[in-house]
Amino acid sequence: MPTSSVFFGIQIRMYYDEHPPPHFHAYYEDFAISVSISNLVVLKGSFPPRALGMVMEWAFQHRQELENNWDLCEKHFPLEKVEPLR
Repeated sequence: MPTSSVFFGIQIRMYYDEHPPPHFHAYYEDFAISVSISNLVVLKGSFPPRALGMVMEWAFQHRQELENNWDLCEKHFPLEKVEPLR
């Protein structure tokens, strides 16, 4: 489970051999979500509102890097680290 970023206790991961649409997974405490990269919509799961806001802000800032990492995952290449939310 390649982790590309960690901030404020939130882990961002992408998995090899995933299904479309391009998405990432976020984990915080006992919560987990999958988020579409193209439109930043939660596909599955739930998060506390404040943590969800941080994930969405981070994803908006790093959408191109997330798209690039999705391409790397499809090729089974190591993910690039993405700067955390500050």
